[in-house]
Amino acid sequence: MDLDRWLYRIRLRLRSLLHRGKVERELEEEFQFHLSHRIDEEVAKGKTPEEARYTAVGAMQGMEQRKEECRDARKVTFLEDAGRDVWYGLRILRRQPGFSVLAILCLTLGIGATTAVFSWVEGILLRPFPLVSGQDRLVAITGSDRSGRTAVSWPDFVDLRKNCTLVEAFIAEHIFGTTLSIGSRAERATASIVSGNYFQALGIRPLLGRAFEGSDEIGRKAHPVTVISYQCWRDRYGGDPEIIGKTQMLNGVRHTIIGVAPEGFYGTFVGYSFQFWVPASMEELFQAGGYKLENRGARWIEGFALLKPGVTVAQAQSEISAIARRLEIQYPKTNRGRGIKLYPLWQTPFNGAGTLLPTLRISLVVACAVLAIACANVGNLLLFRSFGRRHEMAVRLSVGAARGRLLKQLLTEGLVLAFLAACGGIAIAYASRNLIVLLFPANTGIIVNLPAEIDWRVLVLSSAVCLASSVLFAFAPALQATNVDLAVAMKSDSGGTLGGRAKAWIRSTLVIVQVSLSFILLITAGLLLKSVHEMQNSDPGFSTDRVLTTGVDLISAGYDPQRMKSFEEMLLDRIGAISGIESAAFAQVTPITYRPYSSAPITVEGYETQTGEQPVIEYDEIGPEYLATMGIPLDSGREFTRADNETARRVAIVNQTMSRQFWRSADPVGSRFQTNGQWIQVIGVAKTSKYASLLETPKPFFYVPMRQSTMGQALEIRTSLPASVVASDLTREVKALDANLAPSEVITMHEQVNRMNWSKRAAVILLMIFGGVALVLAAIGLYGLMSYSVSQSNRELGLRMAVGADGQDLLRLVIRQGLALTAVGIVIGCAVALASTRLLGYLLYKVSPRDPVTFGFALLIMVAASLAACLVPAKRAMHTDPVQVLRNC
Repeated sequence: MDLDRWLYRIRLRLRSLLHRGKVERELEEEFQFHLSHRIDEEVAKGKTPEEARYTAVGAMQGMEQRKEECRDARKVTFLEDAGRDVWYGLRILRRQPGFSVLAILCLTLGIGATTAVFSWVEGILLRPFPLVSGQDRLVAITGSDRSGRTAVSWPDFVDLRKNCTLVEAFIAEHIFGTTLSIGSRAERATASIVSGNYFQALGIRPLLGRAFEGSDEIGRKAHPVTVISYQCWRDRYGGDPEIIGKTQMLNGVRHTIIGVAPEGFYGTFVGYSFQFWVPASMEELFQAGGYKLENRGARWIEGFALLKPGVTVAQAQSEISAIARRLEIQYPKTNRGRGIKLYPLWQTPFNGAGTLLPTLRISLVVACAVLAIACANVGNLLLFRSFGRRHEMAVRLSVGAARGRLLKQLLTEGLVLAFLAACGGIAIAYASRNLIVLLFPANTGIIVNLPAEIDWRVLVLSSAVCLASSVLFAFAPALQATNVDLAVAMKSDSGGTLGGRAKAWIRSTLVIVQVSLSFILLITAGLLLKSVHEMQNSDPGFSTDRVLTTGVDLISAGYDPQRMKSFEEMLLDRIGAISGIESAAFAQVTPITYRPYSSAPITVEGYETQTGEQPVIEYDEIGPEYLATMGIPLDSGREFTRADNETARRVAIVNQTMSRQFWRSADPVGSRFQTNGQWIQVIGVAKTSKYASLLETPKPFFYVPMRQSTMGQALEIRTSLPASVVASDLTREVKALDANLAPSEVITMHEQVNRMNWSKRAAVILLMIFGGVALVLAAIGLYGLMSYSVSQSNRELGLRMAVGADGQDLLRLVIRQGLALTAVGIVIGCAVALASTRLLGYLLYKVSPRDPVTFGFALLIMVAASLAACLVPAKRAMHTDPVQVLRNC
């Protein structure tokens, strides 16, 4: 029975919603029927029709109230009330266009900033790989040792795949760059060596052809096949529908194109788009150092693991760590002190996610601060408007309106305001979705892919933020507007004192919050700006202005070691003959780039290691005159020459840090150390410089002759000529040696260092944008407060002028009050900044988190903005007419 009654009520309510007109007619007809019946009864008693109608209407008094009771019984009037409230809210906004535009603009900026950052976090950190399924279960995997993060060897990877029960699939990957020569220029291409299950494990189905299979990763150069990207297929091959089965020359070997990746799949490196993929069996072709698939000591893989449903990262890490310990016991020579570590996608250390994490983390905090400032600003505007509507509220309360009903209406008006602002905020977020890409250095020769993702998750989160902010900024003004004294509200409110209004502390508090948050943002932006300036002007240990860096990718062109050596010697001779070029040298890796250095365990003759210690040192392969070209001075010994080739004894140059660590105060020249089973003699000590990052601490490092190991790809040139001139001359000389080759982009080392620090500059730019918005919002809030205070204090101002005060006195009075609020906000903001800016320590370079100069500049900017905000209301106060004010008293 209860179920039948419940179903009946549901049907009744749905009918009332869907057929409102018909239901209203039926209700009216029913009341008219009862009225007619009552009239007939009175007529039957002998009354005239007029008397009968008068009596029936009197007996059925309150018909409209009873109709409302019937409507309330349907439980759907709240929707009608909400519709009326929304419509009334829109009318109020249209009636006050100045207020509406200002409030919506402030809130739009706050919601737009937060939504934009939400979309960047979603698209770059949390779900960075479009079309890839199961990203919630995907984690990054790398090796680890006592010195930090390393790669994983292929045999270790195979053992993990065999023995791990909590991982659904292991995906091996090694990102590399290659140069594709096109006419007189060289185009940089990003590619990846992957395991055979790469596409299947990621849930990617090729648009054309097939993906790799497990058998494609087995053998030595046994499967010269490739899958190309959609962009490569479209741009290089014109979208040829018959592309499958055709060939492409990669590193001098003809590869058969077996598949085309679907549109929208860019690979699994946050920041760059891949042009092609090759199976692991072709690893030797694309990497120096020989065949590595059977070498447990060759660590080159950084990939991903797809966890089984329900498995946590901690559980998988525990099992993988146990497997790594067994491998360490089983293979002590290659695995001693080595482990394997998992990372959530947003912490992936080997791509743009790890680089952008600090920037996006700061941006998220700053965007929320901007939203808080915007909410405080709109809250103040609504408070000002609520005082102007006190008379309206008093009239409505006096005629019987419930306070709860008025509160609901005012909150609905706030929701309407928030909805319009949210639409504008989402539009701003959509327009700025590629802002991070715009901050990326131009002309890098690499296809950059840092897309924001405005999906349902971002929209839901933005809606929640919008709802919370609307309640935050609308509740207090709505509560104050409905909590009025009917007698007092009918009186004029122009006779108060400046700043002495009831509830004025609420408005002042909101302004103080805005000033405090703006001051903190200014300090944060200033610290990062000064840090970037210090990095740009710091000494990395090598020359940056008169050294150009470029490269000629001979490996991609299929050169063997002997042919590479001959080409490089002839090219260096030709470059040396160009007027204006002082020196040139090849190297395997250029400092401060994404390319990792090689590393090797060493044993130093005469140095006693601690128990379990196995020093692993990074090194670079360099050619003759490299140190002189780069401007890295020698403390002792000599530099490499062309005589240090494969037939000469093995030699090395160590840096100062390595010299002090292993040879203490003695000169290591003539000493020996062993690596990879070979003894190497030290012939020089070079100054310690920066190798991978300007923020790195001094570390041991050594150089070996390129002629005794592999040939280089990076070319460094010392010259006073412009880069464009050198690029033209270099292209001519390269073409003279091989018409199918072209050098890569020629830039100064200064520009190269700046490119590597682009994420920090991006953080500064974003903070300056957000800080500027926050400063403007805070100034608007202070202006609004002071303007309202002046307009509500005519009597006090008039009386002051009547007893002898002049315009300058009133000017000082208004500005003094505004600066007092600013001072309180600055003091609070300074205290919070002193406690919180230390969290920026890992982003700062040679800058103290409590730098007094930065705090001083932020103080000056904040005071200047406050003075500007107070000036207009203060000038208005100066022109108060005391006669007019006293006449109205």
